[in-house]
Amino acid sequence: MSGEKKIRRALLSVTDKSGLVEFAHVLAGFGVELVSTGGSARTLREAGLAVRDISDLTGFPEMLDGRVKTLHPRVHGGLLYIRGNPAHEAAVAGHGIAPIDMVVVNLYAFGKTAAQPGVAFGHLIENIDIGGPSMVRSAAKNFEDVAVVTRVGDYPALIEELKGSSGALSRETRWRLAKQAFSTTAAYDAAIANTLDRLPEAPDPESAAAFGCGILPPTLRIVLPMAQPLRYGENPHQRAALYADGSGLGVAGATQLQGKELSFNNLVDLDACWELAQELGEAGEPAVAIVKHTNPCGAATGTTLVEAYRKALACDPVSAFGGVVGINRPVDGEAAEEIAKLFVEAIAAPGFTPEALSRFSARKNLRLVELRPAPPRPVVKHVSGGLLLQDADTGRITESELKVVTWRPPTAGELRSLLFAWRVAKHVKSNAIVYARDGQTLGVGAGQMSRVDAARFGAMKAVLPLKGSVAASDAFFPFPDGLEAIAEAGATAVIQPGGSVRDEDVIAAADRLGLAMVFTGIRHFRH
Repeated sequence: MSGEKKIRRALLSVTDKSGLVEFAHVLAGFGVELVSTGGSARTLREAGLAVRDISDLTGFPEMLDGRVKTLHPRVHGGLLYIRGNPAHEAAVAGHGIAPIDMVVVNLYAFGKTAAQPGVAFGHLIENIDIGGPSMVRSAAKNFEDVAVVTRVGDYPALIEELKGSSGALSRETRWRLAKQAFSTTAAYDAAIANTLDRLPEAPDPESAAAFGCGILPPTLRIVLPMAQPLRYGENPHQRAALYADGSGLGVAGATQLQGKELSFNNLVDLDACWELAQELGEAGEPAVAIVKHTNPCGAATGTTLVEAYRKALACDPVSAFGGVVGINRPVDGEAAEEIAKLFVEAIAAPGFTPEALSRFSARKNLRLVELRPAPPRPVVKHVSGGLLLQDADTGRITESELKVVTWRPPTAGELRSLLFAWRVAKHVKSNAIVYARDGQTLGVGAGQMSRVDAARFGAMKAVLPLKGSVAASDAFFPFPDGLEAIAEAGATAVIQPGGSVRDEDVIAAADRLGLAMVFTGIRHFRH
């Protein structure tokens, strides 16, 4: 390895003490002097290691409840001076500054503190680390001479390198660690700034931090570590990777139990089918969504999981081939037996029973993904020269909020089907028309340039009879022709937002056709 540098003195000051003792033992075994602070020093001493207090190095006590302990020239001078530079060497010698060759630091857990319900504002502010990021930046800037360790996960590889090079680290390793260090401080500062941006005012220190809802940040900061590189993007000539927020929730935090590597398109489709299955199952029923190219080609609820799957598949079994399946509850053996009859790329569910795993094990390439729901997050889209940010579409509608606008109100059965179709339409690309009945999609018209084409396309795609079905439109009908196409297909009731300048014409057409129609007052465009 090139540019190896021996580690002779290391400063260890960590919040997460996992693996610290083992790492420090290896350092000590190569004669490295260990300097430490507060709780880290106690942990090391309790493990039988000789530790020098930071106050002994600086000649200045830790003070102000630990706010000031490493902010000292004998710390930062020992990190920043360039070895072999005559002026630097003379300066540190004149001031009695000893070199520090390694810094092992992880920062106060600000993110976890901010996530605590009802966290006191003063406690939140106290968990903003100052000395830690300062040391990390100093060490990373001087990576030619100093190694900076900010991740517990790096300990094993560093131990191996230290053992293989008699206590030295290569320039390549120090460079890699420096880049990680600057990434760490960038993410840390972004987390603090994003959190404080959500506070419309500074409360009293003892008061709970009142985070505002729906506040758009004045500066958009997105700092996420790479979770895994992907083979390629939407197409083989595009590079791609998955970046995760570290919560372990949602598709980015899922656990893959079997199957081929997840692709870019798999992840996008899994997110779409998982979100739809979760929303359809909010009432507690088993729910299944089958998605192809982000659009549902079948979705249903049922009394059992296998019933819900069969109903979802019956909507469009041709399009379901090669799709992905989202399920709102653990997959049992009976459902697995049925799903295994169809070629699907991936299945997302909160779990799989041993019987289900056994049944799917014969399909080696089938990707099984176990995941937990993630809270709604703002939606970010790229445009040339910038980004668009919007709230997640969490809009819901209840029966009591619907406005009946036709002379005939929907029957109880139609009403249940209308609300089901409306929930599905929210997850279909605009323009969207969804035909449904009894918790089952029958036809989906997705992504059409005109609403009347969406109505006709959804009817054309239907395999099951549409007579007596209902239809949902994600936005208003600009003309009666879309409504007329729905009636011609056999639907008897319609749910739509309303709000067109021609609403009266559309309502008159519904009355003339004998359709029941309700307005929601909200729309669900999905571009």
